[in-house]
This record gives sequence, structure tokens and C-alpha cells, in this order.
Amino acid sequence: MGQSHSLAIANKPKPGDRHATPQPRGGDDQHQNQPEAAGRRPPAAAMDTFFLSHGSPTLSIDETIPARSFFESWLPAAVAGPERPRAILIVSAHWETATPAVNVIRGSNDTIHDFGGFPKSMYQLKYPAPGAPDLAKRTKELLEQGGFGPVKEDRSRGLDHGAWVPLMLMYPDADVPVCQLSVQTDRDATYHYNLGKALAPLREEAVLVLGSGSATHNLRKMGPTSSPPPQWASDFDTWLKDSLLGGRYDDVNRYEDKAPNAKMAHPRPEHFYPLHVALGAAGDEAKAELVHHSWTNASLSYASYRFTTKN
Repeated sequence: MGQSHSLAIANKPKPGDRHATPQPRGGDDQHQNQPEAAGRRPPAAAMDTFFLSHGSPTLSIDETIPARSFFESWLPAAVAGPERPRAILIVSAHWETATPAVNVIRGSNDTIHDFGGFPKSMYQLKYPAPGAPDLAKRTKELLEQGGFGPVKEDRSRGLDHGAWVPLMLMYPDADVPVCQLSVQTDRDATYHYNLGKALAPLREEAVLVLGSGSATHNLRKMGPTSSPPPQWASDFDTWLKDSLLGGRYDDVNRYEDKAPNAKMAHPRPEHFYPLHVALGAAGDEAKAELVHHSWTNASLSYASYRFTTKN
């Protein structure tokens, strides 16, 4: 179920300094003079942020993948709370740029089938969620005010599978506007955590901030789903859970030095950085909660987390 599939990702990182980490400037009061898009009021309480392990693209069609039922329960179980988000900002592992970029789409998002070697039916799937141009502009504003500019506006890119595969199960009516934000793989985890902190005001503007990646992601080490997780994957996955639930966020930001088997679990960091953005967006004193945990392909963890903001 996917262990022989290869992902053909078009966007590759550009060289740069991974460790030049700006600190976000300004405070949460910066958003108070901004109008709410579509005239909707923000919820009474700030929204939680989430890191979602989207795993294999076959999640879109394979009903035997254990995590699928979790994503399908999103609305019925009100995982993100009773309030419907005004829009969704999703940070996907499958969009890498040298500096931050947002897709500014008026009308419906296109569906990008950025993978190869999968069943034909997967290439026929569409997720025409509305674009969120106002959210894109707001995201750009917050990031540039926080020192993370320049932020590029991409007016043609739709949603890659790191975004549309989980969202098609979570919001199957495709009726919530979606904006996508890229990751910078030539920067480090602390950079992405601080980038997330710059986006914290969005939580109080009825925006659901999602990071979509994978708790472990080494495609060369996948095996049969019937096999137990190898020790290296289990150790990293357990370390991540213990560190997040224990509030050791600095360790998570320094995972390359602190985590066991970090390079084995993430040979490249693009599937891990969305976690740091979601964690940062929840604030320094956020509380982490494991909301789903399962495995496929022996070493692919679908561990997913909620980050609740301290009121």
C-alpha cells in the first residue's frame, strides 16, 4: 500500500542559511484594525492550531488506512471546536520556497496531483475549495511585519496533496476557503516556530491554522503495513510525543540535536516544519494534545496533535 510509490515533488529548496532565524516583531494587537473578510465575526475564543500527519496520498482512496476515520470524524466530532472557521491557512510539506509564499486565489483552488505511480482514480479526484485571497493578504502582512518578508503572492498555484487529501476528508463539502503557505527547507525549525508566532493573531480572527506533514517520513525505509514500526521510528515518535506533551518545545525546535534518530526519521525536514509553524502559532504556553496515532507502511507515523492556546 504505497511502499513502492515515489512522490514527484516539483518545488525544490534553494540554497541559503537555514539558521538565520528572525524573531517576530509586533504584538497580537496588530490585527484589531483589520476588517473581517465576508463580514464574519471572530469566535469568542481563539481557535486551536493543529499538526496533521497526512501520510501516504492513498489516504484519499484507501478506506483501510486507520487515520482515514480520524480525518472523517473531524466535523462530526467537532475536533476543531463547535465554531466553523472563516477560512483555513494550511502549511503543507509539499510546497518549498526560498522565502515564504502564499497562494492568492480568487475563485476555486485547483487540485494539484503532485505524485506519481498511484492508481488512476486518484488523479481524477478534485477538491475545489474556494481560495482565500483576503487571508493570503493578511498572512503576508503579518509575516512581513514580523520580519519574515518578502512574502511572494502566487496567483496560480492551487492546493497540493498535503493540503487537499486531508481536507477532502475533514471538510468534504469543500466550502471553507483555503489559503496555502509554503515552507523554507533551507531554514531551521526555530525559524518556522517563530514564523508561526507571527501568525498567532489569525487564531482570534476565526482562521484555522493547520500544519500538514508527517511525524516520521523516510520513504526509503517503509515496509509492509503488517510489520511493527522499526525501533528508530518508534523511538523518534515516542520522543516527539513526550516532548510535546511535556511542554519541551525548545527541544522540539532543536530536534536535530535532541531527538533520537532524527536524520533517519526525517532525512529532509519539509514534513516536520509544518508542526513547528502550527506549534508557534499557538503561543509559547500552548498545551499539546495527541489527537490521533496510527501507523502504515511499518515506519510512517500518522501522529497528529492539537495545540490549545492558553487563555
